[in-house]
Amino acid sequence: MDLNGAKILITGGTTGIGYETAKLLRSKGANIVICGRWKENVDEIAAELDIFGIQADVAIERDIEKMFEYALEKLEGLDVLINNAGLGFMGSLIDTSVDDFTNIWQINTRSVFMCGKLAAKYFISQSSGNIINISSMGAVRGFANGSAYVSSKSAISGLTMCWQAELRKYNIRVTQINPSEVITDFAAKIGHVSVDPERKLKGIEIAQVIASTLTLNDIAFIPEINVWATNP
Repeated sequence: MDLNGAKILITGGTTGIGYETAKLLRSKGANIVICGRWKENVDEIAAELDIFGIQADVAIERDIEKMFEYALEKLEGLDVLINNAGLGFMGSLIDTSVDDFTNIWQINTRSVFMCGKLAAKYFISQSSGNIINISSMGAVRGFANGSAYVSSKSAISGLTMCWQAELRKYNIRVTQINPSEVITDFAAKIGHVSVDPERKLKGIEIAQVIASTLTLNDIAFIPEINVWATNP
């Protein structure tokens, strides 16, 4: 697809991968809506990048519905959904509470399902569209103290495969991107300290992967992409 004039909705677009993706795609002429939980952050980034922004908590179904209504109005349609919003969490199996587990699944998995459902309904009506699910290498390889986070990301793999099977006949491309460690505020919020961060991925690398994926000729799509740092 041609990114110039493309209509793109990015969840979790105020920091990290979402911010870098919005910035890069906007530089290529795309029209963009981002969401975030904090209105001040959303307004600041929307003004900085000359894009649209709406306060929305993707754990809340009505917020997601309002976000789609806003995006369809402001963009006058939709070509791409990038499911990027997510939370990190680290905790041993015995120390992770049911509430912790449920909260991570609400943000990382349930929101992807709800956003994908609304996007698919619109994309089917126009017989075209793109869904990119930002997951994690945690969906491919588990690790200690990752029960809540890894399982929430592994479930995205199941959603992605089902959507690919259901939606290809409507010319809808669905791709999952699994980054390894990316240096963003995401990790800092859960107390993770990266070793040798200069050798790790940054948000811009994932943004570049997203842009490259979208610019493929519409007849082609990549089901899944694992992104590693070359020498971490």
